Amino acid sequence: MAEPAHVSVDVVVDAPPDVVWAAVVDWERQSDWMLGTTVRGTSAGGAGLGGGIEAFTGVGRLGFLDTMVITEWDPPLRCGVRHTGRVVRGTGLFEVLPLPGDRSRFVWSEDLDLPLGAVGRAGWPLARAALVAGVRASLRRFARSIEAERRSGG
Repeated sequence: MAEPAHVSVDVVVDAPPDVVWAAVVDWERQSDWMLGTTVRGTSAGGAGLGGGIEAFTGVGRLGFLDTMVITEWDPPLRCGVRHTGRVVRGTGLFEVLPLPGDRSRFVWSEDLDLPLGAVGRAGWPLARAALVAGVRASLRRFARSIEAERRSGG
């Protein structure tokens, strides 16, 4: 079996870990900042070990469904998932790391099992660049939204 394809992107958020965690695991809210993706909690509302999450990435009906099961739940620091869909397979991890000054680092990492064998491995460098760019832009939107809420007292 091939080595999983690793991706890790992070952003510093001017908010304490509990605030960042609450926003990260508000799956429906993820749809507001994750580019081209609609997310929702399924089993157990997407909370706790064994909880379910699904994310549809695409436009209209053109796209794919990424189903996940929560395999690690350690609020307000870590949520691990196993991707169980037909297209996206592997594991993911959302980490909220405390920083000085009531700030946090939110780290989104994935270890993906590439589909399509040699074709998937050959296309990974291009797919990886697009994935990293999309997640990086999304995490910046996430940080801006949390920081704007805190400035407005929300």
